[in-house]
Amino acid sequence: QVQLVESGGGLVQAGDSLKLSCAASGRTFDYFAMGWFRQAPGKEREFVSAINLNGLSTRYAASVEGRFTISRDNAKDTAYLQMHNLKPEDTAVYYCAAARVSWVVTSPTDFNSWGQGTQVTVSS
Repeated sequence: QVQLVESGGGLVQAGDSLKLSCAASGRTFDYFAMGWFRQAPGKEREFVSAINLNGLSTRYAASVEGRFTISRDNAKDTAYLQMHNLKPEDTAVYYCAAARVSWVVTSPTDFNSWGQGTQVTVSS
């Protein structure tokens, strides 16, 4: 497994931007497809975005399409989630996850390793 640490969360106003980072260690980062999920209070964890090994294939939830961008820097062992035009409904704990596959995966059950999460709070 790979160890993951998220950072970059915080309290922002609606319309603001945030960039989350997910630093990986313990295994070769570019062996893993990466994903971002989020969980709001009282709700199930939901898929946000995912990226394949080389960063050329991505996938987004409909609710964030056009506002969020996932990327990765394999030289820095880090994945990112750039979030623009944030809305109050984006408020959640955001988790990054790693899957030992080469293609894009989106189901939580596809991922082997998870970070501890970072809180994003968007005020109206």
